[in-house]
Amino acid sequence: MSVTRPSKATDMFRFNHIDRLVSKYGINFYLGYLSRWPDLCSVEESSNGRMMGYIIGKAEGQSTEWHGHITALTVAPEYRHLSLARKMTDYLERVSDHSYHGFFVDLGTFGMYEGLEYSVYRRVQEYYGSLGLGRNAKDEEDVFDMRKPLSRDPTRRSVRPNGREISVSSHDVS
Repeated sequence: MSVTRPSKATDMFRFNHIDRLVSKYGINFYLGYLSRWPDLCSVEESSNGRMMGYIIGKAEGQSTEWHGHITALTVAPEYRHLSLARKMTDYLERVSDHSYHGFFVDLGTFGMYEGLEYSVYRRVQEYYGSLGLGRNAKDEEDVFDMRKPLSRDPTRRSVRPNGREISVSSHDVS
């Protein structure tokens, strides 16, 4: 059993047992998101207060490209069998739809979110290297820019059927 609650600034000091990306992004990164999009940042906690996972998002774009974006989503290894990633993405999708009136939600990943009804929109080449996070060849990998249409996009204009075949440079993605 878990409880979803809004993130608070002190949560970032509890992320390390969940993943190591915290040291790559830094405090200013997390505080910037938390101060600008507090309703798109939440954590999952166990009944004893142990952090089980977190999601950090933002709203961005213009016109029909206005959307929610999942920047970070992590579940601690010992809780990954509980479908917490689905629970947290559902929450961010609802907020993106109802509060921000986005057309879709997107995220950059290696393709594991297709089971959550996200589809590949395009491949972004050497994405992590462009962020200055690449420390070795594995970190230079391409990622998939994945999208899931929301209620404002009933005709599914924000997705495409051949997304895996479309490649863009990381420098072309804002």
